[in-house]
Amino acid sequence: MRHHIVIAGSGFAGTWAAISAARAVALAGKEGEVDITVVSPSANMVIRPRLYEAAIENMNPDIKPLLDAIGVRHVAGMVTEISPDAHRLAVARADGSQVPMSYDKFVLATGSQLFTPPIPGLREHAFNVDQLDNARKLEAHIAGLPARAATQARNTVVIAGSGLTGIETAADMPARLRAVLGDDAAIRVVLVEQASVIGPHLGAGPRAVVEEALAECGVEFVVGAAVVSIDAQGIELSSGERIETETVVWTAGARANALAAQIPGEHDRLGRLVADAYLHAQGTSDIFVTGDVARAAADDLGNVALMSCQHALSLGRVAGHNAAAELVDLPLHPYSQPKYVTCLDLGPWGALYTEGWEPQISLMREDAKSLKREITTKWIYPPAPDRDAAFAVANPDFVIVP
Repeated sequence: MRHHIVIAGSGFAGTWAAISAARAVALAGKEGEVDITVVSPSANMVIRPRLYEAAIENMNPDIKPLLDAIGVRHVAGMVTEISPDAHRLAVARADGSQVPMSYDKFVLATGSQLFTPPIPGLREHAFNVDQLDNARKLEAHIAGLPARAATQARNTVVIAGSGLTGIETAADMPARLRAVLGDDAAIRVVLVEQASVIGPHLGAGPRAVVEEALAECGVEFVVGAAVVSIDAQGIELSSGERIETETVVWTAGARANALAAQIPGEHDRLGRLVADAYLHAQGTSDIFVTGDVARAAADDLGNVALMSCQHALSLGRVAGHNAAAELVDLPLHPYSQPKYVTCLDLGPWGALYTEGWEPQISLMREDAKSLKREITTKWIYPPAPDRDAAFAVANPDFVIVP
């Protein structure tokens, strides 16, 4: 009897789940007994960590040749319904057809979406860099600013949220504006954070460096104030302040893909399914969760994997391996990722590289910027469509560590 593994999603976690699952099947010598299918809107991996950049070419590399090389089928479409008891999925195909799909093992790797609370005007007037289409809309908007009346609102960009994406977007924005409006334009870039400090999770040491770098790049900060409304000409803050702007970029957090809610089990406040050590969705026998839909312990000290590329790469490898291992009688591999690092792009200033869950600075400025380029242009991209080369770095304990 042939078995079927279905993986929903072709982002970092989904792609590496597919490679790792194919590797495990090959190790067991059972390629003829297990089919692996990836379901996603297109056979592309979107490089989401780079979507804040001004130039967004090659941000969605084609993975179809890679999937072909490792013997994985791709179905263009989206999983819309999950029936765990029946081991069946409903798939809306890109051609408009609706088809059922059965599975023996299912890996949910559909990622996350930007958190958009019901703030008046947010959906109508704000931009974001969450997905490629959103980044393209922002790119087109900024390119069109010179055609608008030269007001302070035109020359001002507000970034709402000072997580890693918000900080990177803000640091990049002054130079991005000068490139289109000219060096003489009175540009203003404002980073708004509702917490009492920017980068609440950075730690005091790294935060001081980030504040210095942003100031050097020409970014202002407003802290302790939430966005309460947005219109075509500005934003209102909970402090009562109004900032005139025609460009608001919303970066305030993410939530797990809505499909996670269809799977029984405990969910956290971000909508992620609580996973066991092998990334089973708790309360199910044949469903694995990975990437941004999984709440998984990263170590035995209480740290939990974040919604990040760094964690998705390892979570995907482990989930894919274990889904296949249960079908081909290989040992399961527990997920563990105790080493945590950040490499934060700070525009012309350089970058900041930290290590540890309580971040300690390891590299700054150009040294860190060089590492950042290596990570974002090489390490996180999918491997070449070479079966042996892909399998060589797809084992579940493989972790890229600078």
